[in-house]
Order: sequence, then C-alpha cells, then structure tokens
Amino acid sequence: MTQSFVLEKLEETSIPAYIKQSSKQYTAQDYFNLPEGSPYQLIEGELIMSPSPLTEHQIISKNLELIIYTHVKKNNLGLALNAPIDVYLNNKNAYQPDIIFISDKNKDIIKKHGIDGAPDLVIEILSPSNIYYDVRVKKDIYEKSGVIEYIIVDPRTKSIDVYRRTEKTPENPSDASDSVSASAVPTSDDHRSGFDETTSVKVENNEKLYVKTLNLEIDSKEIFENV
Repeated sequence: MTQSFVLEKLEETSIPAYIKQSSKQYTAQDYFNLPEGSPYQLIEGELIMSPSPLTEHQIISKNLELIIYTHVKKNNLGLALNAPIDVYLNNKNAYQPDIIFISDKNKDIIKKHGIDGAPDLVIEILSPSNIYYDVRVKKDIYEKSGVIEYIIVDPRTKSIDVYRRTEKTPENPSDASDSVSASAVPTSDDHRSGFDETTSVKVENNEKLYVKTLNLEIDSKEIFENV
C-alpha cells in the first residue's frame, strides 16, 4: 500500500509547545506541535475540537474494542488500537479514529508519535458533533488515503454502514502540493480505486456485521449491548 509518510518527516523536527496563530490553514506540522492531549483533529486544514464523547459512544466503542482486540491477538493478525491515537493521512488531515486495525504487512506505518499513513480498517462511532465530518469529509479522505475498510456506527439508529475497496491501492493518497513526501504521489501506473462495495447492518433485523479486513463476523446485538 502506498503511504504518505507525513509523520516520518515531522518526527525529524523540533516540537515546540505552540502552533502558529497567524496561519489561515493549519498543517500536519501545526497539529504535531500541539501539546499532548489537545482535543483537536486536523480536518482539511482546520483544527476541529473533539468534545468528550457521550456514554453510548463509549459503551459501543468498548464492546467493539474487546471483540476486535481478542480476535486480532488470537489470530496474530496485526495491531488493533483505539482512540486517542493520531493518524496522519496527509499534510491537511490528521485524525483520531475511534478504532483502527493495522495488518502485519502494513506495520511500517506504526511510528513513535502515531500512525503515518492509512490503517487497513477504520471504525468511527457517530456523535452529534461529528456526524458531518465522519459521514462526509473524513469518509472521503479515508477513501483517497487508501483505507481498505471504513465502518460507521450510528448509536441513534443502531445501524452500521460499511464501505470497502476491492483494490488496495489508494485512489489518491495526497495531493502533490500538500504532501510532505514525494513518495505519497502515485505513479501513472497505479491502479486507482475507491470504496466500491457498500453494505448496511441493522440491529433490529438481527443482522451480523462482517469485517472483511479481519475475516470476522460480529452479532450486531453484541455491538449495541447495554446501549
């Protein structure tokens, strides 16, 4: 999988505990320089505050984390992590997904200060404050960055939307003008593909969620247990 290697470049720089207040558009460097624990994500060059999640969000997250972590560890598939963990996708986008999975063959993106490129799997759990970003903006960036499978969980409707690609090569890992590393720019020989497979799961129909990147089937009732 082609990677952007944004974080790899930033780790070579100093880390002052401030950002440039005069910037109209923030960059991965500005985000990297924020004090540890700052409640922001960098979304299309804007620093977006992430308020504390609701209780139902945390219950669902914990349910999924336990199921996925157990499966990944048992089968030696790679690394499963939950928020907060910084994922650098390009020079204008650095997110903290709720849950990510990185396969062993993709483990070179795991760095000291976060994840430098697209995880195989990203799961976001909707909250009132993040619906627009998770469903539209971040979905598009995950797709362009090379995420293989993107899962959106909606606590309100108790439904799950799954977006996945059948080709693993990113559609467009990052624009040449925004990339820190030239390696992020795909060559003319790259086969470009986005999310070309979409499914929906509803707990009211007693449906199961199939996570293709993990070859794992999960009863939707387990995901929303205690919600």
